[in-house]
Order: sequence, then C-alpha cells, then structure tokens
Amino acid sequence: MMAPIAYFTAEIGLWSELHTYSGGLGVLAGDHVKSAADVGLPLVGMSLLYREGYGRQHLDDQGIQSETYAPIDPNEHLTNTGQTIQLPLDGSTLHASIWKTEVIGVGGHVVPVYFLDTFHPNNSAEFIGLGARLYGGDDGTRVRQEYLLGVGGVRALQALGHDFAGMHLNEGHCTFAMLEMLNQGWSREELAQRTLFTTHTPVPAGHDRFEWSLVDEVMGDLLPSDAQELVQNAGDSEGGRRCSMSHLAVALSTAVNAVSNLNAQVASTMFGTTHIAPITNGVHHITWTSPQMSGLFDHHLPGWKEDPSQLGYAGRLPDADLQDARKVNRRILRELVRASTGVELDEHRLTIGFARRFATYKRANLVFSDLERLRSIGADRIQFVFSGKAHPKDEGGKQLIRDIFASAGEVAEDIPVAFIENYDMATGLAMTSGVDIWLNNPIRPLEASGTSGMKAAMNGVPNCSILDGWWPEGCEHGVNGWAIGHSEDERDDARDAENIYNVLEHEVLPLWDEGPERWAKLMRASIATSARFTGTRMISDYLHFYDKFA
Repeated sequence: MMAPIAYFTAEIGLWSELHTYSGGLGVLAGDHVKSAADVGLPLVGMSLLYREGYGRQHLDDQGIQSETYAPIDPNEHLTNTGQTIQLPLDGSTLHASIWKTEVIGVGGHVVPVYFLDTFHPNNSAEFIGLGARLYGGDDGTRVRQEYLLGVGGVRALQALGHDFAGMHLNEGHCTFAMLEMLNQGWSREELAQRTLFTTHTPVPAGHDRFEWSLVDEVMGDLLPSDAQELVQNAGDSEGGRRCSMSHLAVALSTAVNAVSNLNAQVASTMFGTTHIAPITNGVHHITWTSPQMSGLFDHHLPGWKEDPSQLGYAGRLPDADLQDARKVNRRILRELVRASTGVELDEHRLTIGFARRFATYKRANLVFSDLERLRSIGADRIQFVFSGKAHPKDEGGKQLIRDIFASAGEVAEDIPVAFIENYDMATGLAMTSGVDIWLNNPIRPLEASGTSGMKAAMNGVPNCSILDGWWPEGCEHGVNGWAIGHSEDERDDARDAENIYNVLEHEVLPLWDEGPERWAKLMRASIATSARFTGTRMISDYLHFYDKFA
C-alpha cells in the first residue's frame, strides 16, 4: 500500500454550489481528488474555506460586470470535524476550524478533503477576514492566507491523524507547507524527495510575489536564512528581489511538473536549469460527461466509468443513438440560454461555445474582430454562447465582456449571441455538452492546458482551437476538430482572427452542411480522443512521482 499523500491547493471545485474555485486551477484540483478516489489512491486534500467564495457575477445590458458575495454556509456543504488549530500570527493567535467532505470514488474508495475556516469566535475581525474571499485582499491578506494554507494545513492534517509521506503542491500558493516540514525536522534532501510541485501557468498573475519584509513578518523563524538566494538560483526573472512563491517551491523540490507538453517547454524557460516534467491535465470523466452521453456510454461502452480508456472505442457508437443524445443536450442548452439571457437560439444553426475565465490573453472577443467578415460567413448559419467571469480587479478582462456585448448588439439580426452570467461548474457542463464546436483562441503559448476543451471532446463536441495547451497533443485537423493557424508563437491578433474566419468558412461550416452522418463521425473521433485526457490517465502519470515518496 502506498503511503498517504497530502494534496494542497488554494482553491478547489468539487461541485458547483461550493464556489471555493475561480476557474481551471480549482476545478482541476477537484478532478484530481475525484480521480484519485476512483483509482484508490491514499490521498488527502487540504484547502481553505472562503466564506464569501469568489463572488457572483452580475452583468447589465451593456456587459458591465459587478460582483456580489453571498455568504457560504459550510453546514450546507461540509461536516465540521470539531477540531481547530492555532497558529501564531501578528503577535496574536489565529484560530481555524477544520471542515471536511468525503469524495467517494467509483469503487467506493474515500478521499477526505479538508477546509480551514477562520470564522472562529476567538479571532479578531482581521483574522476572520482572511477567510472571506478567494484571491481577495492585498498582499498582506494573501501572504497570511498562504501561511494558513501551508503551515496551518500541515498541522491540521497531523491533528486529524494523517501521517503523510509526501506532498503534492498545486501551484505556488501552497509553498509554505514545505517550510513547515523543514521546521518539523525534514532535511532539505527529504523535502526534495517527498514533494512534487505543479506549475500551471506562464502568466505572471498566476505566480505570487511578496516583499521579503512581509514574508518575514508573517513567517518569522520558518523562513530559511537563504530563501532569497534559493529564489534567485531557481531562475527568478526578478533575481530574487521579491519572494516568488513558485521559485521558492521549485528551489526546494527536485520534482516539478507542468500541465501539458507545451507548458513544460515554456516553464523550462522560467525556472533556470530545473527539469520540468510534462504531465498533461485530465478531467474527471464521470463529473464532466452529461447525463445523456453517460447513458449512451453505459449502453455501448460498458465499464467506461471504471475504465475511461473505453472511450477510445467511441467508433462503436451508432449514429442514431449519438445524435439522439446530442439532440437532448443541444435542447437543454437552448432552454438554459433562453431562461438566463432571453436569447432564442435556432436548433438548426451551428452553435459555437466559448467559456472560460476572462483573462485578457484568452482574447474572448477575437472572433468579432471583423463583423462584416463574420456576417458574410455566418449570417443565418451560426450562433454563439459565451460565459466567463473576469477577476474583480481585472479591468482588461471586464472590457472584453463589454466588447462582446457591443459586438453582439451589432450582429444580433444575423447572428444570435448569448452571454450566460456567473459561469460555474453547472454552466460549464451545460455548455461543453450542448454547443456544436468549442472555440479557443488564446495567445500561444500562454494557455497552459485548457481543460474545458477536454470536457467538450468527451461530450462529442469537437474543438476549434489555437494549437496551445493540450490541443497540440490531441488535434487531428479535420478528423476530431480543427487547428486555428500553425503553432505561431508571436502575437498577431489580425492573423489569428483571419485564421478563425478561414477555418469556419472553409472547413467547419462545409462539414456541418454535409449533414448529421458526417458530423457524427467527427463527434466519435472527438470522444475517442478524450480517452487520453481523463483524470484517470493523469493520476497514472502522477504515480511515477508519488511512488518515489519515501
């Protein structure tokens, strides 16, 4: 039996209503835990409980985003363990309650996931506020949240009787867990051998950097005297001027992975001489397959839940049954769009879906670069469904939403455009299973993985994407989806928009017009491809590292 592994993550998406996640990083963490439960892995999860979550998105008729923060009542979602931890902080004591949920795998194996909660009667208002919002507050708040996650998370697991042999840190927010294990007596060599660090993005906003004085103020004696030198030697682009949490983690690990082959190549330029192993993300197949497709697979691909590699045999799916399942999914999405936006979609048009966090590098409005060209290609033939939140402080991301609303108004008579507000896991499933193609056009190579495209593929929705993230590994152009362009790395929005229009006009729509039998062939190829991008396959790749934890 493998020794237990502690999996630390600042956000986790286990189900839609427990909104302690912002996007792909958190939902991936949830999928990791679920997939570990499916294969019987002795994993325990550790995260933070945010009483106000990530915020609910509201959009007015011009696409102006605002946010509200409805309180999360953990009693509705989690079980109180009755245990608390105390941490020294700012000359006082931080108290955190420990909540728990159990993720049960397809074979009955249980993976517990714990949440630290600062909503405690003995805490000051400032300390209670640490557990308010995911990615909220200033650097002072963030570094204290990460102290609670890392140092508090280790101590909480130990208080609950979990004697773990190794740690898997999901991004740099968790790095302080390593400093706590050094404090508890692990040598640098043991720490390096027993820790795996996963980096998810080359985008600077994904890597926390704090002033050394602030880290020292919070961590005190837990901060190694050579921490600045460690960050510098790990290839920090700032030369160690501030505490880069990712570079500190890389410096203390020997095992570091990125989340696709391309992402590993990019990450190798960020962390000096450190070898970055590629482990392409996968999605939890049971969570991300719609009920209709799930029933189809149950009938024609028996055992796919226990062994999702069975999806590779999607060629067995009969046209009629596949088309019937897709018909239901398309109708469900049309009804959701009508109820939530008032936009009436046409069941005969090609529906193009785009949903993800509204970060500027994802270029959500690129398809609207030339409205006349878009009209000439798609009038009375295509329609769009968008969804996604911008970070409350990301003015560029918020502008993208306003741009889409403006463009939607201009083309509305010829091309319906719907934008579903407050993107969450439930909306994500309805969209990835209910559209006809999945559009993705980031600035390559900034899309580390792009798990939403894997979910679409699993539901028989072909991807139409820039060759970024996972898609270079999955794309068979014209067979299971389409590439936009030819792996160009330098940013050129005009070129990429032109490539989108060309692929829609000359490849996607002609194939759509060939009729349902030809499209069914494409859908089966898409589903077969998804067999290589499941969480089960991802966990099997991680076992290469987990097996080395002493």
